[in-house]
Amino acid sequence: MSTPDTATATKESTTLGARWLIPLALLTALAPFGTDLYLAAFPTMVDDLSTTESGIQLSLTSFLIGAGVGQLIFGPISDRIGRMRPLVIGLVIAVAAGVAVALAPTITVLVIARLVQGICSAAGMVIGRAMISDLAVGDAAARALSLLMLVGGVAPVIAPLLGSLLVEPLGWRGLMWIVAALCLVALIGTTQLRETLPAERRGGAATPFHPSMLWSRSYVGNTLGFAFGFATMMAYISASSFLYQDLMGLSTWQYGLAFGINALGLMLSSGISARLADSVGPRRLARIGLSVNATAIVAITAIALSGLDPLWLVVPIFFAVAPLGLVFGNVTALALSTVREASGTGSALLGALQFGLAGLVAPLVSLGGEGTALPMALTMLVATVIANLAFTLGNRRPAGVDRSEPAEKDPSSTR
Repeated sequence: MSTPDTATATKESTTLGARWLIPLALLTALAPFGTDLYLAAFPTMVDDLSTTESGIQLSLTSFLIGAGVGQLIFGPISDRIGRMRPLVIGLVIAVAAGVAVALAPTITVLVIARLVQGICSAAGMVIGRAMISDLAVGDAAARALSLLMLVGGVAPVIAPLLGSLLVEPLGWRGLMWIVAALCLVALIGTTQLRETLPAERRGGAATPFHPSMLWSRSYVGNTLGFAFGFATMMAYISASSFLYQDLMGLSTWQYGLAFGINALGLMLSSGISARLADSVGPRRLARIGLSVNATAIVAITAIALSGLDPLWLVVPIFFAVAPLGLVFGNVTALALSTVREASGTGSALLGALQFGLAGLVAPLVSLGGEGTALPMALTMLVATVIANLAFTLGNRRPAGVDRSEPAEKDPSSTR
């Protein structure tokens, strides 16, 4: 049922042009670049900081933990006091932490600074999604979030490649200065934004586990669909170097080319999703994307089990990654549309689960030894099965409900 807030949001959503989407997209990219840009620099960091590989790995783990925890902090706070104040405070601290990271004299300082950087960088992601939910509902929200997810989904794919090109001329500290600079640019970009949560709608959830979310089948189903769909991509990313270079025997530039083609597929499907949100509807687009993803992963698993030449994996991997552009923005819009009274907290739970699963998936793809893609395939298979089941259950309509396209296109109808 339409409410004054919904009507206002729908009207506002037609004005979400570049002035809004560019700063929000940059906020979405902060965490992926923070985690992935410096991966190629790990060996040089071990020598420079006189530490071990596990010590450098801890700097990545601390950032991921911080990014998950930070969303649970900043999301509920933004529901209670508004979006802009916690966003600006978070970005200011993220810039300061970024400087500390780039200048870190020891591994201990680096790990602590990375933890703070992760916590505060998360403010941009979680509050950015909440601001979209404040201003847009239904197809308009799905369209805007698909454009944001184009950045959020492609950044983890592009950042490692960019880092590998820049690590030699700039060094690891230069890469960290780039991350700090991105936080500063994002902070400057917030001057283009304004408060999106009116005072009368503040109060939100006292804790991250707000009953309206945990009791909402649509929110839980779509959130799990998003997180486990993202997990299939993270399993691929985590295993990609071993898969393409060791198993398939590709050279460094061929690996980069294969990686880039998959990233291009993801970008194209995200753009298609944004364009078709009005005519096709977010539910249908997400269903198509998850179905293609699952079919391709079944093919990947079959090839891994059969012992065929790993080069046969190239095509199904593309079709496992590319259709996720139809998923990420749409399921996010569907999830947050059901908890608009506490969208900051809803965004926080979604993001925290996303990063938690990403941290879990990375080591799983290396279990079972070398010489096979089966650990990656099985990890992706479990994740896509859960994603598809959760999405289906979260969007199943009760008997007797009209299944016509207007209902299909309005995520706010599933409360």
